[in-house]
Amino acid sequence: MAQLGDGLDQAVQKAFTRPVPKSAGARMRYLVKQLKGTKAAAETLGISQRTVERYVKDQIRKPRPELAARLAAEVKKRWQPQIRAKAKEKAATTGGIVVDTRARFGYTAAPGTTDDGRMRHLTVALPPEFAARLFDARDQGATEQQLRDIAAEGLQEIYFKDHGRRAGDLLVEFTDLEHIEFDL
Repeated sequence: MAQLGDGLDQAVQKAFTRPVPKSAGARMRYLVKQLKGTKAAAETLGISQRTVERYVKDQIRKPRPELAARLAAEVKKRWQPQIRAKAKEKAATTGGIVVDTRARFGYTAAPGTTDDGRMRHLTVALPPEFAARLFDARDQGATEQQLRDIAAEGLQEIYFKDHGRRAGDLLVEFTDLEHIEFDL
């Protein structure tokens, strides 16, 4: 369950200017065009080349649920690459990213302070450098834990340490993630 990775993808998809094709035939035609052939589309989806051709010609209209999910995912992954790149670039250079999360936050801090984790609901605007790190890590295939570490570091610096104005030696743990959503 890749909550952070999926959340980043959904945030970028909000920037799309046109809707993703809805019918199986339209999605298959788009995928064939992007992959430059029915053979490549068939290999990507794990079906026969003839089946791809039948979807392209609208001879088959209703795919099996698992094929429909794979087809939708492959099309969304490739839909409007220039718009996707511009949205990531804007977030990474000027806009930053807003994180809305409900998770358990625990602390490692100076003696005499509490380090018991507790559930918090936070909505924090992270600066562009954290957005850039999150998108770069996602594009390079980072694990969910690596993405969580980057997000925790951003929340630690911006929310808990208030840009370095307090709690200098505080370390924040980001666990028991119930909900996370990103907005560009």
